[in-house]
Amino acid sequence: MNFKFPVIIIDEDFRSENTSGFGVRALAEALENEGMEVLGLTSFGDLTQFAQQQSRASAFILSIDDEEFGDGSVEEMEAALKSIRAFISAIRFRNNEIPIYLYGETRTSKHIPNDVLREMHGFIHMFEDTPEFVARHIIREARSYMDSLPPPFFRALVNYAQDGSYSWHCPGHSGGVAFLKSPVGQMFHQFFGENMLRADVCNAVDEIGQLLDHTGPVAASELNAARIFNSDHSYFVTNGTSTSNKIIWHATVAPGDIVVVDRNCHKSVLHAIIMTGAIPVFLMPTRNNLGIIGPIPLEEFHPENIQKKIDQNPIANFCLGPKENSGKDPKILTITQSTYDGILYNVEIIKDVLNGHIDTLHFDEAWVPHAAFHDFYKNMHAIGENRPRANDTIIFSTQSIHKLLAGISQASQILVQDSKTKRFDHNIFNEAYLMHSSTSPQYSIIASLDVAAAMMEPPGGKALVEESIIEALDFRRAMRKVDKELGDGNWWFKVWGPNDIGPDSEGMTHREQWLLNPEDDWHGFGSVHENFTMLDPIKATIVTPGLNLSGEFNEEGIPASIVTRYLSEHGVIVEKTGLYSFFIMFTIGITKGRWNTLLAALQQFKDDYDKNQPMWRVLPEFCSNFPNYERVGLKDLCSQLHDVHNRNDVAKLTTEMYLSNMEPVLRPADAFASLARGKTERVPIDDLEGRVTTSLLTPYPPGIPLLIPGERFNNVIVRYLRFAREFNSSFPGFEADIHGLVVERDESGCKNYFVDCISDKR
Repeated sequence: MNFKFPVIIIDEDFRSENTSGFGVRALAEALENEGMEVLGLTSFGDLTQFAQQQSRASAFILSIDDEEFGDGSVEEMEAALKSIRAFISAIRFRNNEIPIYLYGETRTSKHIPNDVLREMHGFIHMFEDTPEFVARHIIREARSYMDSLPPPFFRALVNYAQDGSYSWHCPGHSGGVAFLKSPVGQMFHQFFGENMLRADVCNAVDEIGQLLDHTGPVAASELNAARIFNSDHSYFVTNGTSTSNKIIWHATVAPGDIVVVDRNCHKSVLHAIIMTGAIPVFLMPTRNNLGIIGPIPLEEFHPENIQKKIDQNPIANFCLGPKENSGKDPKILTITQSTYDGILYNVEIIKDVLNGHIDTLHFDEAWVPHAAFHDFYKNMHAIGENRPRANDTIIFSTQSIHKLLAGISQASQILVQDSKTKRFDHNIFNEAYLMHSSTSPQYSIIASLDVAAAMMEPPGGKALVEESIIEALDFRRAMRKVDKELGDGNWWFKVWGPNDIGPDSEGMTHREQWLLNPEDDWHGFGSVHENFTMLDPIKATIVTPGLNLSGEFNEEGIPASIVTRYLSEHGVIVEKTGLYSFFIMFTIGITKGRWNTLLAALQQFKDDYDKNQPMWRVLPEFCSNFPNYERVGLKDLCSQLHDVHNRNDVAKLTTEMYLSNMEPVLRPADAFASLARGKTERVPIDDLEGRVTTSLLTPYPPGIPLLIPGERFNNVIVRYLRFAREFNSSFPGFEADIHGLVVERDESGCKNYFVDCISDKR
């Protein structure tokens, strides 16, 4: 396939009617005659923009004959070379391989210092060789560079899609041909394009390899990803980290095994507990009253404290008996790294504390695949370069490449690090892998995993991560600048995080500023262990007015649900909405234009709020679905929701319910089995206290289950469900979304709420 990567020529005489201009345009014409696209520019312009051009170019050609180079004196040459040196430095920070040429008519390499020359692929002295010869030399290097870019699987897939072979295997659209036989199919074909459909192939195509048995280009790509991510083994997964988590659990956990789990885990881990028949004990994270999930205290990880939890677990004692239970090492510990809100653990501390006490450490790193590529995150991720191996514990990391790197949706991977004494068994692990992998994997997802890994090759990976950190810091600084300019007595949004992140001119921040320390007043998690946890700066929680870290409400407030509804209608979609906060992420794809648009939209919201603009004007789409809000002012509606939150003390209630005692009554697998056996009862909210759930009860946000199958409802959780019921009735359109809460309408159309529980009649 002919990819479009032009040769970029930078010469101030490119469009001039002089000898130099004629010469460089002759070279450009010779390149074009050989089939290369050429982009001619007359200045270096903005270095940031040029640094980004390295991803679109096949080679650079830079003139050193321009007038600004002066008469050749050392002083004038050094001053003139500043632009070229800065340009080359910006390119090489991101790309070590792209060809860069210097050329001149009067000046030669003797005029160029070594620190510049050593970054060059060559020097062209104009008029000594023909433009055609010079063009062929440049094209050879440019094509060699381009040929080195595609990683193994992507290369094989491109070659197959472009081969032109007739296929007789599935999928049935046969490279997109079936879509061309229908009008709506034509639309589909035009929207997604020929290449995507030609690359949608069956696992019967030997030349692109097999995902299920890890052969051919697929295997080469998994090995390549393992090298880039500094792991011993890597497995591509095409249906998300939810499935990656279940694969690890089915490979390591058997029915009746004791497992240790972060209570702030993703629901896929809880599904794995149910599916494997394990007996869980939970480590409890901290929370602040903004609803932000904090770290698990270090003391919770100590083996003696984990053993106390096991000893006190009634399910473990019932299933195993006190004698067998005592001293029984857990099979696996799964930790959420990082939390949804960006809290990271020092993995080396956890490994040291637990080494030899747990067979397998599993870090659910769905939200942190970028961390391995920058020293800012040193030790704050599971597997990386020059990281020590645990003595007896195998380390797993599951990563959602589609969340923060450049994978397409559902692109995930499993990384494995062997211990010093135990070898990972691929064949045993692959049995669990086969159990959860489709026999018809989507090869575009595999290609995106392959390419996403290749994009993180040094130095490009570090540059991409550093750029995302700097963009996040610039956004935080811009938000503080607006706050300062508004002055005292005026309200504005805050960005949750450390108080000191450095001035605008600093660019990157100091890692130490993001470590959570016990004396800090910004995080609200109490006495955290020093140097154990850190906030990832690319995860930004924007706090709206009305609630403080102590859970106390101000007289006036702006619930976040109204702000994010407003942003949505103004073309800004956020990741997660809490009571008085919402969450955004600065992935490697975030741009200045994107976060500046968010900041402008927030300023527009403030203006409309202060003017109490009618809802029909500022949220017309929302009001078309919920016309009862049309004549309400934006500020008035915020006040109504805020008053309800205040009267019900919702911030402290939602914090307390996650920190309250969760009483296990049945093994999760046994409780869930009641669904299939028809031994459940649909219980109204008011009758739930003391009942045992058969379902995951999960409020969104934050999407963390309150109860899992086999646990008993307590008074605090029932109080929250009663509040949600009343709130949903009063404010349609802003309903609390709670998975596991069954909604049924009675004959009059009123909504009634239930939860499926273990039947008392069994």
